[in-house]
Amino acid sequence: MFDDIHILRTNSAGKVLSQVKVPLSYAPARSFIERLEEMSQGESAERRVALKLPRMSFEIVSIAYDAQRQLPKLNYFTVADDNYRADKYYVGVPYTLSFQLSVYARSQDDALQVVEQILPYFAPQYTLSVKPFSDQPDIKEDIPISLTSIDFQDDFEGPVEQRRTIIYNMTFDMRVNFYGPENDAPIVREVNTNLNLIDNDDRTSFVENVQVTPSPIDVSPDSDYGFSVLINDNDFTSET
Repeated sequence: MFDDIHILRTNSAGKVLSQVKVPLSYAPARSFIERLEEMSQGESAERRVALKLPRMSFEIVSIAYDAQRQLPKLNYFTVADDNYRADKYYVGVPYTLSFQLSVYARSQDDALQVVEQILPYFAPQYTLSVKPFSDQPDIKEDIPISLTSIDFQDDFEGPVEQRRTIIYNMTFDMRVNFYGPENDAPIVREVNTNLNLIDNDDRTSFVENVQVTPSPIDVSPDSDYGFSVLINDNDFTSET
């Protein structure tokens, strides 16, 4: 979502001089802030390679169970595989994953160029389509991501020789589902149903048996097929 952001460097006439891609990494914001502060602590610190700005970092700040989105836990769906077996997937466990994206820049122009490429996509929600199962690429799931807050800080009030750093912090909530292991079983190719009659004395008597099978019996799940219905009772047998 945030790995293809660029800023433009222009001259006083508005002509584009260069285009810089903003790097993105997973790291706590405090690690970058401490590194930036070290750059102004003495001559030895100044000799170190400075942290190049602008750049971005993100980190997960919380993971919480979302009971409001929990579906009945015994619900599941099945997908037929190439070995004529059915993979069973139970509904996922819903969680809200909160993460913070931090933008670091030396000037307000650089920082706003980054922020302006992110905010238009969140109004305040953006839906991302993902593939939750690596072995089932045709199954897709929509993941809503909401922008919940944004703030910034600027240390411009420091001494002239101090490096200026502008930091924008954006907090997002991502509603995700975690799935357990898949269960597989043979594809059902025959259904037998016994129909019985219960009289007023609660006595049960057999009426008929209905047997349903695909036609042809060895058809694959992705092929065209029909059904063969065989009805048996005490007096006669019929097939459709």
